Amino acid sequence: MQEQESYQNLLTHLRAAVGLLDFEQNSQLQKDVTSICDNLGNSSFRIAVFGPFNYGKSTLLNALLGKRTLPIDLIPTTGAAITVKYGSELHTRIIMSDGREISENGTDVLKQFTILDDDRRMRSDVASIEVFCPHYFLKSGVELLDLPGTNDMEAQDTLVRDQLLTADLVVQVLDARKLMTLGERENMRDWLLDRGIKTVVFVVNFLNLLEPEDQKQVYNRLVFVAESFRSELPNNISNLYRVDALPALRARLKGDGAVVQSTGLPMFESALQSIVEVQQGKVTNRLPRVVAIASQVKLALQSKSQAISNELQAFEDKRNAKLQIKQKAQQLLKEGFKADIAKLDSWLHLAKLINRYKSEIISALEKGEFQTWEQGAFKNALSEHQQAILKWVHQACEFFEQPQPANLWVSFPEPPEVVLPNQPSTSTQSSGVAPIALTTGLGWLLGGPVGAAVVGGATYLINQMAQDGENSESSASYVNQVQEAYTEAAEDYLLRFNIQAIATLRQYEEGAEKVINCQVKEEPLKLTNQHHQLELLNALLDNLNQELNRVARN
Repeated sequence: MQEQESYQNLLTHLRAAVGLLDFEQNSQLQKDVTSICDNLGNSSFRIAVFGPFNYGKSTLLNALLGKRTLPIDLIPTTGAAITVKYGSELHTRIIMSDGREISENGTDVLKQFTILDDDRRMRSDVASIEVFCPHYFLKSGVELLDLPGTNDMEAQDTLVRDQLLTADLVVQVLDARKLMTLGERENMRDWLLDRGIKTVVFVVNFLNLLEPEDQKQVYNRLVFVAESFRSELPNNISNLYRVDALPALRARLKGDGAVVQSTGLPMFESALQSIVEVQQGKVTNRLPRVVAIASQVKLALQSKSQAISNELQAFEDKRNAKLQIKQKAQQLLKEGFKADIAKLDSWLHLAKLINRYKSEIISALEKGEFQTWEQGAFKNALSEHQQAILKWVHQACEFFEQPQPANLWVSFPEPPEVVLPNQPSTSTQSSGVAPIALTTGLGWLLGGPVGAAVVGGATYLINQMAQDGENSESSASYVNQVQEAYTEAAEDYLLRFNIQAIATLRQYEEGAEKVINCQVKEEPLKLTNQHHQLELLNALLDNLNQELNRVARN
């Protein structure tokens, strides 16, 4: 009991692994884990007999029991796992898949539920079959397990493979006439060795049908094979026996003890009893297969852990790559934005504005076309600079998922007002009145008492004054004064535009830089189901390793 309790932690971790690994339906490893976990607490000593169809398994068991307990025939028969337990009288109990129980004296009912159908398939509605037999060997808690023949149908092979893991001792029946076929060798490796089943006794049947010299060669070949499966058996007990099953059964039924002795059955029976006496009740006898299955579970856990780690690493790499892209994009946006801001600043430089646009403004004022000029060429030049800047900001908002700031909108100041000097005295004009030229669609208007529309600018004035008899020196002086008035008006307009535009630009730049220079943060790795699952997998792996090491030390 103490040994059994010492392995409960290991079994707990194995059961947890089954749930965590999320096996596919009918996964063999899942079934193996369930089998060893359920079987470790079983106090019975199970002896499973297996081999291909028509190798005499049921005949061998009937010879051991001394009666025709199990169905035998010349064709493949046993299509279910039959557990033979001790009972005061021969009795059969069959549990159906729907929970219904069939209980009858004797074993005649087995033919109805265990014989293969015409397609050599097992019944799918049978959950378990138990036969109770009043045999002294079974009274000590021994169970005999008659398994379907292998190498015939996949369903039978699957059932045999599952049941072998629950056996404390495996009896593999061999046919001396076709010794160790490829299928048998594969089964020994996949079903026994790889699953930690090393308590195997080999029984050679039909050896009596061979010539004496052939018998010796067959036996010698088997000695080497048997050695691989005796590490958990007592040193003084062989695990290779010759039993002529059918002659032994016939002799038992007749009560002919001498013939029974010649079949090799008594030696085999004695070996089974000795093995049971030594190993019964020891949980450590089942440890190798627990360790073997646990090792397979470890590999499955490691494989799944690695797969999740790779997936998370790929996600992190993608996240880092995305971060780098954002950082590079931000740098490009910053550079482009600053470059176009610098271009607009340069364009707005007052000296450059005056040098570039003063003459155009004067000409437009003289022609009365200032508004047309302002809303045309001048506005277009400003708009090009504004759109170049807005492009970077809009891209930044879209890329960084930021709200759009108010658009950059530089408005124009009030139109310029030209204050003209007083004209030289004439017979038709009073002196002392300062006319004002206003930008209108007609050109400019002289204010004051004249009140007449004058179209054509300074040139018109010169010609007009010449016709009126004004001297040329006085006319030229007046025209220069008029030109200075236009110049002052143009420069004043550009100054007001410069101040207003730069203030607007600085204000917009402050808001736009918050978008473009927003902190590009590394996206946090959220604790997703995958992270949680990876933590559980790694924790379970650590626990499993600790328990396996502890069991190995004990």
